[in-house]
Order: sequence, then C-alpha cells, then structure tokens
Amino acid sequence: MKILISFLFVTCVFCASCQTSQEAPAPVIIKKPSVDYILPDIDLSNWKVTLPIGNPTEVTPPEILDYATNESLKPFMYNDSTDGSLVFYTYPGSTTTNTSYSRTELREQIEPGSNSVNWTFKEGGRMKGTLAVPEISTNSEGKKDRTIIMQIHGRLTDEQRDLIGEDDNNAPPILKIYWANDKIRVKTKILKNTDATYDEMLHTSAWADDEGIYFDEVVGHEKFTLEVVVSEGKMEVTLNEDQTLVYEGINMDKWGVFENYFKAGNYLASIEDGAFAKVKYYSLEVSH
Repeated sequence: MKILISFLFVTCVFCASCQTSQEAPAPVIIKKPSVDYILPDIDLSNWKVTLPIGNPTEVTPPEILDYATNESLKPFMYNDSTDGSLVFYTYPGSTTTNTSYSRTELREQIEPGSNSVNWTFKEGGRMKGTLAVPEISTNSEGKKDRTIIMQIHGRLTDEQRDLIGEDDNNAPPILKIYWANDKIRVKTKILKNTDATYDEMLHTSAWADDEGIYFDEVVGHEKFTLEVVVSEGKMEVTLNEDQTLVYEGINMDKWGVFENYFKAGNYLASIEDGAFAKVKYYSLEVSH
C-alpha cells in the first residue's frame, strides 16, 4: 500500500509539472501608433474668401468658419492636418471686377460680413503669416508661375466714390507681395504726379506700379514668415525676421487719403490652361 501511494504521488507531481510547462504564452498587445492631427493657427472670424468659381463665389463669416464641411469651399480651402496648414488652391476660372486673374484669397472684414468698415494708414495695421508655396505650375515658357500671397488694398469711401463719379468703391492696391521665381517680390504704388489734387489722387489712373524689389533670400517651396506693419506715412515688410523693406516719403504720405484692408491667400497671376497654385498658411494674424 505504501508503495502504491508513493507511485501515485510522484505521478501527480510529474503531470502537474507537464501541464505547467505547456501553458499558452501570455497574449502580446500591439498598440497602433497614435496619429497627431495638427490644425492651422488661423481665426477666420474676420475674413471672407473669394473662389475661382461662380460669379465669383464668396463665403463670408460665419459660414466661412465651417469651411471644412462646406461643399463649395472644400476643393479650394481645406486643412492639411499632417503639417497644420490651411491650404488655398486655385486655378484660372471666375474673376472679380478689374482683373483677369482668379484667386482663392481671404479679404479682411473688420466687421464680419461687411466691406464698409476699413482702416487708414494713420490708424495703422499689422499682418503676420507663416506660409509656403509647395506647388505651382510651369508656364508655356518653361518658367514657374507667380502668385500673390499678401496684399493691402485701397478702398474709396462712399463719399469719395460719389465725389469722382465712380460706380464702385475700388481703389488700387498699395501692396502686392508675390511668390515669384522661388523668391518673394514686393510691389507698391507711386503717384504719377506728386502735385495731384485730392480729387485727382482718388482715381486709380493717378497711380502707377513701382519697379518692385525682391528679398535676397531664396525661399523656394519651404516655409517662411512675412510681416507687414503700417503706420502713418510708412509701410514695412519683413521676411523671416531678417530683411526689412521700408517704404516712406511722399507716396506713402499721399496714400493716407484711402481706407485699406488686408488680403492673404493665393491670387494666381496666370490665365493659361492647366495653370494652378497651392499655398499653405500655417498661421495668420492681424491687429490694428
């Protein structure tokens, strides 16, 4: 009997040991890598946008705030959450009055939904944006197309419009900033006759383009920062906190007759078939 009990005990221990050694390994939990969705640092509460479709189509606040789900806007203005940019895409299409070029471009509205509240150089203003032009078409001459990425546009008051008998409130742009030839080019306006009267200065025909100037830096398709600061009789444009172009003198003084508003986006300077441009804004801020 003692021998039988010992045999059973050894057998049980051996079997228990076998069961333990053959247990299934613990499951391995594999976690999927997390994806970060980055949104642009841009408040659109005081901007409307013009598109290269329709007559042309414009979307104002508050509708513009839903651009991510707006069917009209989605092909032309959308987030790239991989790099935190707001993309402005455009091609030759519908145009506004007084131009043959199309745009996907923001227009400042100090009073949301209204074009009638603007600012003067005496009141001052500042616009700063970080952006890039990652894609743009090549024209029939084998050169990259140009696009306007920032502007300060003049505007006649209703009283000025009526004084000179114009049909609308349009005035020239005092500032155009181009992405051109992988660099940033700045153009402004000069009076044809610096002795022009007040009434004469209000006409678009009284102003001519200056020769324009390029910043030294080659930005290519990489990210860069532009800052525009305006004060009475003075306009400053800075690229990457490095080089600043300063405009002052009689032309800036005389420009004080106009109201103004900021613009930012993608205003393509081409009407060729197949032309296009993509501009990415990572941040955009305006103050007065």
